[in-house]
Amino acid sequence: MKFVNFFLKLFIIFLVVSFIGIGVCFLYVKFSPKIMINSANNIVLYDSNDEVFFKGSESKEWVELDEISKNLIDATIYTEDKNFYKHFGFDFLRIGKAMITNFLNHHINQGASTITQQYAKNLFLDFDKTFKRKWNEAWYTLRIEANYSKKEILEGYLNTINYGHGQYGIGNASQYYFGKDAKDLSLAEASLLAAIPKAPSNYSPLNHYEEAKKRQKLILNNLVKNGIITKKEKNKAINEELTFIGKENSSSLSSINYFQDAVLNELKTIDSIPDNYSDVKGLKIYTTLHYDMQAIFEEQVTESFGDNSSLETAGVIMNPNTGGVMALIGGRDYNKSSYNRAISSSRQVGSTMKPFLYYAALENGFTASSAFLSEQTSFPIENDKVYSPNNYNNKYGHKPISMATAIAYSENIYAVKTHLFLGYDALINIAKRVGITEKLEGIPSLPLGTNEINILHMAAGYSSFANLGYKVTPHFIKKVVDGSGNVLYEAKEEKELVLNPSLVFILNNLLTSTYDPLYVDYNYPTAISLSAKLNHKYGLKSGTTDSDNWDIGFNKNLVCAIWVGHDNNDNLNSSDYKYAQNIWYKTVENIEKDLEEDDGWYEKPKNVVGMLVEPISGKPLADSSKNTKLVYFLKGTEPKETDPTFDEIETSSLN
Repeated sequence: MKFVNFFLKLFIIFLVVSFIGIGVCFLYVKFSPKIMINSANNIVLYDSNDEVFFKGSESKEWVELDEISKNLIDATIYTEDKNFYKHFGFDFLRIGKAMITNFLNHHINQGASTITQQYAKNLFLDFDKTFKRKWNEAWYTLRIEANYSKKEILEGYLNTINYGHGQYGIGNASQYYFGKDAKDLSLAEASLLAAIPKAPSNYSPLNHYEEAKKRQKLILNNLVKNGIITKKEKNKAINEELTFIGKENSSSLSSINYFQDAVLNELKTIDSIPDNYSDVKGLKIYTTLHYDMQAIFEEQVTESFGDNSSLETAGVIMNPNTGGVMALIGGRDYNKSSYNRAISSSRQVGSTMKPFLYYAALENGFTASSAFLSEQTSFPIENDKVYSPNNYNNKYGHKPISMATAIAYSENIYAVKTHLFLGYDALINIAKRVGITEKLEGIPSLPLGTNEINILHMAAGYSSFANLGYKVTPHFIKKVVDGSGNVLYEAKEEKELVLNPSLVFILNNLLTSTYDPLYVDYNYPTAISLSAKLNHKYGLKSGTTDSDNWDIGFNKNLVCAIWVGHDNNDNLNSSDYKYAQNIWYKTVENIEKDLEEDDGWYEKPKNVVGMLVEPISGKPLADSSKNTKLVYFLKGTEPKETDPTFDEIETSSLN
């Protein structure tokens, strides 16, 4: 009991001190310059052609308070802040009640933010819960209350809050969800919309209808409790059947919201951008988006999956010469899941890791014809352990095969032998060199893609192949300009040469073997089904694990990386492995349909020579040779019939 009395006295002292402090601050801010509250969420995003593809609260749908349904106004006030018209920014009784409730429950499950506080919060570019941020929000709350009427505050708040799916403001939200003006919202529609801002991704009726309905019922109960509506009106609203439009207009892209989220995520990392919108009077953000590519990407994802609802996907199309992301897919349907897998998730990459290994091999004296014996192999490793990988479908040639063949078949035995021969650090160093930041384990299975890596980082890594050796930084923002026309940020888009261009040229040509019929022998190239479908030349590598499927392909114009799998890491069915490849080839071929066949490929460096060899063994042609393949080598490293490389390198030399 003494403890409770002490707590109450402490709370009373807190209230008195707070009232005095706020009174002094209120007088100060009353005579300070006004802050621009209508700049909250005032962001405009432009694509690479300087065309607008997103407007935050800077929209033609700004609606005056008199043109907003009373149903929506009441539902908002009596849910978020029923004493809105009585306080001057802070509801101390509500704060005290929340503190006591949270203390007694030993858990923070009740908040006390007023509408003005929430509006102040929306003036900032991110919602980090730091002490400085909370202090700034409190200060801005006072400044808003001291300089604006309640009508102006409520109108601004309703026109700038987030209603989910990229919809800021009630005018945009009304059109998006119900295809009508804000003044025409019924009680059922208004109460459902009022449910969303608390947690837009959790209470969207398009994503989580049942959760939205639960919160709608809570809102309607509040209105009954406060005498705003009757129980009969409440029940009618709960049972009213609603029709959702779920789109802005017929030309909008759902997937563009993933790109928008990635832009805003990057914006938070730029130090030169002020903390809040009012300091900059809104922002104009010029991005790397190619709208036409985004449209093609979304179309191919939609068409490839059809009605299969159990899988998810993510994809990136990157300009390999700048690192600019030209299109991005964060999931199959933003309306169903706003989780952006392209920037937020990491997955096992499978055999898409192997090209980094084979570049390391080329850098350490291997050639396209370097051979290892293809047979089931157990490898002794540290602590008397044995590592026994298998080839896919347990297919082995039982003969020496070239690096070109190993790439074509995605041979695991060849990859592990190469990895152990070079040492773990060789692959790890190349991956780091091209910009893969994830921690990679020095283990025998590393080239088989057992580490988890983000798809954006993989696309950036493959960009070093596509641009013949340069490291680039993936990014979404080219330039940021404030409301006064000042340039706050401009991407440098610098490149750093980290790989040997001649060796990269050789590797890129080896990566075309994955769909080359000349490599059909005891096995088939992994993408042989594309041999008649591709009208352009690409380096291509697939990757498969039990739960993940990747395709990453490129030429000098673009890198396109696709992942398909389950969010919960469930195993894929055999029929699920077709999706990544289908999305990849249809996307890149549609993007490049107007280009000539070799417009995206590479000119041979002067220190590289082409030589006809037997495709599978990599040996120089003999009289008995049935097939021939033009393969590239650094001058002076062309294979000879007597080269020891065509014999199995002694296992004892593996480390």
